[in-house]
Amino acid sequence: MADADLSKKSAGYAAAEHVENGMTLGIGTGSTARYFIDALREKIAGGWRLRGVPTSEETRALAEAAGVEIIIPDETTDIDLAVDGADEADPALNLIKGGGGALLREKIVARAARKFIVIADKSKRVVRLGAFPLPVEIEPFGWALTVRAIRDALRQSGIENADIALRAHDGAPFRSDGGHMIVDCACGAVGDPPALEARLARIPGVIESGLFCGMTDLAIFGDGETTSVVSP
Repeated sequence: MADADLSKKSAGYAAAEHVENGMTLGIGTGSTARYFIDALREKIAGGWRLRGVPTSEETRALAEAAGVEIIIPDETTDIDLAVDGADEADPALNLIKGGGGALLREKIVARAARKFIVIADKSKRVVRLGAFPLPVEIEPFGWALTVRAIRDALRQSGIENADIALRAHDGAPFRSDGGHMIVDCACGAVGDPPALEARLARIPGVIESGLFCGMTDLAIFGDGETTSVVSP
């Protein structure tokens, strides 16, 4: 197993130690979250019962195959714990997420959970967010006008001349599970992530941004067979 994969596995399995029998879980999307699902499979094989709210159709299939009872949440649903990966995490545990295209559902679930744990390999720890392009999920109608407004919001945050690219897949615009488009914004560095998150949220046409600020309760970073645990 490659070092990066071993680190992801270590983080995913460490997060599973926070799971208790009978919990309702928010289950994230991506390569590190898959190892978390593997750990859940082992617990279920041992007789545990776990319910899950997946953040993507890909995760739904993996969790269902692992024996997780998939539920559709309603207003009475309590998500005990959400576990998900991140593309970048700064010292305050502000995040950039959405490289896998599931950022809207990921944020809905993370916000609703009683506790949100981030899992990643150590390379995702950064001094400042922005080296990883910031995904922004947008409404297809008038998308170029929305991009113009995003560019203005970036300038107001001190990010000049950002390269904004419409995400593509198989020669066509990428569509999220919700049918939206995604633009990836090469910011270089984000000086004030919460302020930028707020500016982007005010733009008509922006469904959600990949900035997750002030949401993380705990982060587990894998480093080979070991892990480090960080609180905000």
